[in-house]
Amino acid sequence: MHAARLTLQPAASIGAISPRLYGSFLEHLGRAVYDGIYEPGHPSADADGFRTDVIELVKELGVSAVRYPGGNFVSGFRWEDSVGPRGERPRRLDLAWHTTETNEVGLHEFQAWLDKVGSELMLAVNLGTRGVQEALDLLEYANHRGGTALSEQRIANGRTEPFDVRIWCLGNEMDGPWQLGHSTAEEYGRLAAKTAGAMKAYDPDLELVVCGSSGSSMPTFGEWERVTLTETYEHVEYISCHAYYENTGDLGSFLASGVDMDFFIRSVIATADHVKAVRGSDKSIDISFDEWNIWYISRFENVDRITGVDNWPIAPRLLEDTYSVADAVVFGSLLITMLKHADRVTSASLAQLVNVIAPIMTEPGGAAWRQTTFFPFAATSAHGRGVALDAAVSSGTYRTEKFGEVALVDAVATHDEEAGTYAVFAVNRAVDGPTELVVDLTALGARAGELEVTVRTLSDPDIDAANTREDPERVALTDLPFTRDGDLLRVELPAVSWTEILLTNP
Repeated sequence: MHAARLTLQPAASIGAISPRLYGSFLEHLGRAVYDGIYEPGHPSADADGFRTDVIELVKELGVSAVRYPGGNFVSGFRWEDSVGPRGERPRRLDLAWHTTETNEVGLHEFQAWLDKVGSELMLAVNLGTRGVQEALDLLEYANHRGGTALSEQRIANGRTEPFDVRIWCLGNEMDGPWQLGHSTAEEYGRLAAKTAGAMKAYDPDLELVVCGSSGSSMPTFGEWERVTLTETYEHVEYISCHAYYENTGDLGSFLASGVDMDFFIRSVIATADHVKAVRGSDKSIDISFDEWNIWYISRFENVDRITGVDNWPIAPRLLEDTYSVADAVVFGSLLITMLKHADRVTSASLAQLVNVIAPIMTEPGGAAWRQTTFFPFAATSAHGRGVALDAAVSSGTYRTEKFGEVALVDAVATHDEEAGTYAVFAVNRAVDGPTELVVDLTALGARAGELEVTVRTLSDPDIDAANTREDPERVALTDLPFTRDGDLLRVELPAVSWTEILLTNP
């Protein structure tokens, strides 16, 4: 058996955990919106056409904010199409995903859905095929109380109170050749700066996210961040990061995906702080990791991509990956990585939420169920609150093809002072057997012996096990035994597992 040790130190604070770290993302893509959250003919549909079974699962997941409406979709989106009487809304071709958008669900409907699930709206503006004026028009429509043409139009469309959107994305993945209107860093940076400055002229307290590079493997990575932040630094609060991972047959490297995410985060922080120093600014830019997940993108590229000038389906099945136990373990490790940077990663969006590379799946007219990735997110969102702690971990290592020597166990701790709870989230990357994790609670003092302990794990002898329409409860969190020896907890982490250790007041 492998061995690892973790020391829980209340004083080893990384930073406060922003509730927005547990955000998600819904794009007008595939069945994410239509047949996902919205299906008027479903037995569970409410008066607004939203599936109440999905609403309950989203509440259970604990999503704090939702980025909308894209994603690649936003770079061809005309926001005016999504408001006003439904019968008068135009159908449009969506060039991003080669589909037809009906605009049946738009800004008002989506906000109504967010009100039902209790999440904040994170709104993206189109800087691909549009620009400053269109962003200002949407801002006035959404946030101005009344007395102007656009705010009165919103009121006439049924919403007296403003949407009061506080956080806005300035486009999406603008360095990507796949993006409508993609551009150079200089071109995008200037447009984003003009847009941000104009939006801040209306409301200086808005929080704005400038596009970072579409991924750390992009040839633009690093220099893109430097140039765009040089242009926009004093106008924005965040720079975005996007990262997706898949198992390409190298399980060891896949399990170590958090190492790549950690490199990505550290690199963007270093670049942002370099621009800060050059500009002599007294403000720091945080990271909005507003797209992250396990995504089998090779399947989309080779199997699911829609083509044909006369083939523009409505809400087709796209990017509907089925997630295994191994996928969920890596997914949980990505959450650990972001918590380890809670001082600078203060917003994040799991991409996506329903049906499309999602923790929640649905069938038209049928059931909704939790994928394996649902469980680490729900548990971390529920208990990873307060302050992130550096959980001084020591363990053996293993060699990977992509990342060299990697720790077998990675972990982070959190402390919610208000609730009086501590949580430890740990991943065991060992494929050849369990790892005994010793958790040292000595630094908690007399309180250590008073806290109740529960341990739950996501693991399975079959790491390819998954939840499906036919077997929706095949995988779930299960209780894990532990032993207590004074101030030491001993937990046997199964091979390829994600585990939560929760310490609560009795």
